[in-house]
Amino acid sequence: MTEDRTAQAARGSEVPEGGGGEEERLRRWRMVLGGGPADGTGYVPAGNDAAMDKALAALYGRGEGKDGRLKAGAERGAGLGGSAPSVARWLGDIRTYFPSSVVQVMQRDAIDRLGLAALLLEPEMLEAVEADVHLVGTLLSLNKAMPEETKETARAVVRKVVEELEKRLASRTRTTLTGALDRSARISRPRHHDIDWNRTIAANLRHYLPEYRTIVPERLIGYGRASQAVKKEVVLCVDQSGSMAASVVYASVFGAVLASMRSLATRLVVFDTAVVDLTDKLEDPVDVLFGTQLGGGTDINRALAYCQSRITRPADTVVVLISDLYEGGIKDEMLKRVAAMKAAGVQFVTLLALSDEGAPSYDREHAAALAALGAPAFACTPDLFPDVMAAALEKGTIPIPEGAAA
Repeated sequence: MTEDRTAQAARGSEVPEGGGGEEERLRRWRMVLGGGPADGTGYVPAGNDAAMDKALAALYGRGEGKDGRLKAGAERGAGLGGSAPSVARWLGDIRTYFPSSVVQVMQRDAIDRLGLAALLLEPEMLEAVEADVHLVGTLLSLNKAMPEETKETARAVVRKVVEELEKRLASRTRTTLTGALDRSARISRPRHHDIDWNRTIAANLRHYLPEYRTIVPERLIGYGRASQAVKKEVVLCVDQSGSMAASVVYASVFGAVLASMRSLATRLVVFDTAVVDLTDKLEDPVDVLFGTQLGGGTDINRALAYCQSRITRPADTVVVLISDLYEGGIKDEMLKRVAAMKAAGVQFVTLLALSDEGAPSYDREHAAALAALGAPAFACTPDLFPDVMAAALEKGTIPIPEGAAA
């Protein structure tokens, strides 16, 4: 039994209405334990349970190979082997018996445990999988090895995921940042409906008249009205090492959304030991993603040097470094560069991850050093990203989730 199998069996084996009884408890334990001499439940799966058990055993069953190593899929003769048809059938089975969220986890486990990444190079396999952010990351890592006949299918899979992410994230991002940009452009003679009453009252407290219990404002502070002019510049500097795959996907989508806003000038830079500026591809995040190369080393200092050289209005610029901070370059130079940008007026934020999974591994020493410079370093979910950007654009307090900071 493995923890993975326990989780998938528990999620896929639902308790009937009314909670079931002793037989239902035995059934669930059998689906979790996977059978064998140590099972002890006496329950024999049948029908859908048998099919679900077979699908779980193919991935999470364990046995010993000739070399003495544990092999996935060896128990009770189960397994996926290297056959594309058998894998395609298995993918169809798990989509039948498990919810979509579980299917995505099982697909990821199959790629990691059974080495099925190579099979994703076949168009028929790509059409059978459940597309998600992690699958996109795997496809991007295989990009250079992908034959021409597969690339069109792979782009279709990636586009589907990107469109779903844009549908989920774009509207709120634009609304949140438009409000932040308007608030950041204060005017001194606003129209009535443009008055920022909170700031106006705070600025005129000394003009309070006790006898009338009111404030007579001598100076009005208002929101700036929307204009076509560029108000702020944003630089997304994204680590494309293999561990950052999900972050690269989300950063590409957000980069395209930000680039669509006329009042923002957005630059997207990806890096490993080399630096690539993908700003000219921001109209299509799929082109951005296929312009990345997941894997390789990391040179944050070189990437920040490039970004720093492209900043023309430091006081109106936000730099977002998205990296786990495992630096292969010159650490002291990297920190001096961040300090110099901060001193020039740049708003600098470090996201240890931009994904739903948080930051399982990052360089804590570098994160603490950046935080000490006033450049907060924390893991950020895609849903929180618009609020983080809004606060950075307004030069306000960054909303750092509890427990997410370095």
